[in-house]
Amino acid sequence: MKFFTPFRKKSPWVLHYNAGSCNGCDIEILAALSPKYDLERFGVINTGNPKQSDIFLVTGPVTYRSRERLVELYSQIPEPKVVVAVGSCTTTGGVFRGMYNVEDGIDRYIPVDVYVPGCASSPQLIIDALVKAGEILESKSKEIEKPFKLFGTLEMIGNKLSRFNMAQKVKHD
Repeated sequence: MKFFTPFRKKSPWVLHYNAGSCNGCDIEILAALSPKYDLERFGVINTGNPKQSDIFLVTGPVTYRSRERLVELYSQIPEPKVVVAVGSCTTTGGVFRGMYNVEDGIDRYIPVDVYVPGCASSPQLIIDALVKAGEILESKSKEIEKPFKLFGTLEMIGNKLSRFNMAQKVKHD
């Protein structure tokens, strides 16, 4: 069986989500996918379906309107999964920090495995982060990592993810 282990490595599929940024980091991600940097040589494929993704690539500050969608997308990605936060806005809120509609950082809501610095991050840093995310993905198990907070933590009810105590609230209403 050890002979087949190196051949079981699969290409990581990436789901890119813009949580509300200036699109500077998004342009750099597109540059990383261009023929000049050729991110696909590492087997990385950009997909639009969270249920087929392995790596969650997030740009922009988390806003009040985007945080629920962010947690929902994170919950839909099957385990094992890796989260990459691209840019200072995603990590800390960046230049938008302290604004009325901006949360501070992504790690308040979902666990982050790789942080990419910069405003906007360079394509080389994004490629390095995705290669590192691929290494982390190989070492992770299928144990479920739950989001930290939104309207309470998520819990398993039957075969579905539900917000904590949401089932009890539905019974009383």
